[in-house]
Amino acid sequence: MPNPPKLPQGMPSANQVLDFIQSSDIPAGKREIAKAFGLKGQEKIKLKALLKDMAEEGLIDGSKSAFHRMGGVPKVTTLKIVAIEEGDLIAEPESWDPEAPGKPPRIVVREPKMRGAKRPPALKRGDRILARTEETEQGWIAHPMKKLPARTEGLMGVVEIDKTGKAWLAPVDKRVRQSSPIADLGSAEAGQLVITERVGRSERAGVKVVEVVGDPLAPRSFSLIAIAKHGIPHIFPEETLEEAPRAAKLKLSDKAREDLRHLPIVAIDPADARDHDDAIWAEPDGQGGFNALVAIADVSFYVRPGSALDREARKRGNSVYFPDRVVPMLPEVLSADVCSLKEGEDRAAMACHMHINGDGKVSSFRFTRALVRIAHNIAYEDAQKAVDSGNPPEYLANLWDAWRALAAARNARDPLELELPERRVVLDEEGRIASIAIRERLDAHRVVEDFMIAANVAAAKALEAKTAPVVYRIHEPPSREKLIALRDYLATMGKKLALGQVVTPGLFNRMLKDIADEAEKALVMEAVLRSQTQAYYGPANAGHFGLSLGSYAHFTSPIRRYSDLLVHRALVDAYKLEQPTPPGSIPPSSGLSDRDRASLQQVSDAISHTERRAMEAERDTIDRYVAAWLSVRVGEVFDTRITGVQSFGFFATITGLGGDGLVPISTLGGEYFRYDEAAKALVGTDSGTTYATGDRLKLRLAEANALTGSLKFLLPDRDAGIIEPRGSRPEERRRGSGGAPRTAGKFMVGQRGRPGNIRHQGRKK
Repeated sequence: MPNPPKLPQGMPSANQVLDFIQSSDIPAGKREIAKAFGLKGQEKIKLKALLKDMAEEGLIDGSKSAFHRMGGVPKVTTLKIVAIEEGDLIAEPESWDPEAPGKPPRIVVREPKMRGAKRPPALKRGDRILARTEETEQGWIAHPMKKLPARTEGLMGVVEIDKTGKAWLAPVDKRVRQSSPIADLGSAEAGQLVITERVGRSERAGVKVVEVVGDPLAPRSFSLIAIAKHGIPHIFPEETLEEAPRAAKLKLSDKAREDLRHLPIVAIDPADARDHDDAIWAEPDGQGGFNALVAIADVSFYVRPGSALDREARKRGNSVYFPDRVVPMLPEVLSADVCSLKEGEDRAAMACHMHINGDGKVSSFRFTRALVRIAHNIAYEDAQKAVDSGNPPEYLANLWDAWRALAAARNARDPLELELPERRVVLDEEGRIASIAIRERLDAHRVVEDFMIAANVAAAKALEAKTAPVVYRIHEPPSREKLIALRDYLATMGKKLALGQVVTPGLFNRMLKDIADEAEKALVMEAVLRSQTQAYYGPANAGHFGLSLGSYAHFTSPIRRYSDLLVHRALVDAYKLEQPTPPGSIPPSSGLSDRDRASLQQVSDAISHTERRAMEAERDTIDRYVAAWLSVRVGEVFDTRITGVQSFGFFATITGLGGDGLVPISTLGGEYFRYDEAAKALVGTDSGTTYATGDRLKLRLAEANALTGSLKFLLPDRDAGIIEPRGSRPEERRRGSGGAPRTAGKFMVGQRGRPGNIRHQGRKK
């Protein structure tokens, strides 16, 4: 590294001090300035006075240990991620003086390019980081040093007034355990859901209300809480809404597209689907195999690179689905109408033609732009019922036959098979909860899933064949650290995991298959799940471990995933599928732009962020609905299964419903319970009674907080029919088991103000 230019020695001018502060690679305080200019004795005293004058004149800000230009940013400071724009993380200084002139500077965060097990956790909107900053000709740049604990969680909450008349903010985030004083209530009233911001650097300074949301337990409020808490963009800019109808009016040419309207293509979706972006067809080829088609909405035809629609879709990354609403990636005129594959309507599609041989392997494929007319929109349950009747229509019979071949190839590939139940919240017409249950897993789901996987693999391989850019869906193998933790955990159950062998999904499948006891199988399944890495998007292929696939991309859902839209654009370029459109108000190209190609890593990172944000928001909302549903059943006893154990208690979930809650260790009785960290179990020192992950027992619901989504359970009396936990019998006391909950601290309950006492009034009778 070249040595920095030598500065003139002696007392500097104000401009020289400013130049040094801005060019210094390290925080420049009084000591660093004095050293740089060779100041001694009385000169240091003069420097102190100069710096004071510069601060009073508004030239510099900071402290004697680190100055920076007024309106600028310290060399090392705390930043908050405020947005994801054009694939870039955007941050602002966390401690920006509201009295300072101008707006806080927008800082582009450059994350380190690392892969594999050492890859740091991805940053997302709302995260706090300690970062080095630099001012360049292009603007401010930040280089993260470390992620900091959250300070801003809980800034949404419910107003509560105590006996003295003081206002408090009871948070709606279950991880935030303390209420905050409200310094400025504005027009908000007690019991209202509000959004606030801090009024000073200290948490003791309190918060001020900036927006009143309304009744926190009104129908459809829970999704609004998640949208606000996670910062999900849900209002389309005016230019996007103006552009959408123009794009929707683009005419489809039956001459420029392959005409597939004669095929009985069907879209099989959930009964409550808001959009339909995939449809399938198959027929026997007369030689033991099948000709098959996966038709996907041709979103790239309507959403062009560089358009307002594209900028907003790129920013959102994906649609977010709640029980009462969807926050779409695209405006409704496209997502729910023109792009949606509706029965009897001509639609633009990207068609993946595949030949499936008798062994269920895809022996060939090709991609075209097509014109389709969906023969039927069918719910999963209706399709399954028709097939189970024994006399299904021919188009369904053919699909099931082709799927059986695909399923045989899938079984030979031996992907990871984990049963992950999905909770379904059903609302009535007024938005009240009608029912909550675990969604049934049908063959119809597997049919669609295996057709989609086949098309996704074909898309990745088709682009690789042309050495074209690919946004891969990547799921890396478990890290050695996680495998060691899994091995040690399984050892507490008397099971072995040899790390000397090649770890494959089949290894885990065989382990689970050999377990007859359902409770023990659930325990091991959760442990295996915890050992897995998180899937992400990226342009450098690392395979998909869970699916046992070497190349995998997301191609089948461009209405709701930006990753799929990029894959479509790459296919348009690679296979010369561009179609001329009349000159007008939207960009002419529907392929990858130069910007897409140049920023593929950045946009992949960004959509990985937005995917995780959506998953967290959807999960939080379901938790709130479950807690609201259960709030009228406080005091009832439920069949539960322990999902995790910590030193302060254990967590349990209600069988067949979900809804996770804490049983505090203080409620287990007078006996002292020791936390066995190796086995992740609570063990009674007198009786040997053990509470460990996987145990099934009856618990009484003590609290259901609809605002935070948290539950609290207590042990019922013995005469209430409690099932003895494993380990209460002498022959079992030597066995240990357990595991941490998937999200540490996820189920903590209790805040000042007790919002859990509010009952949800909307349950359907």
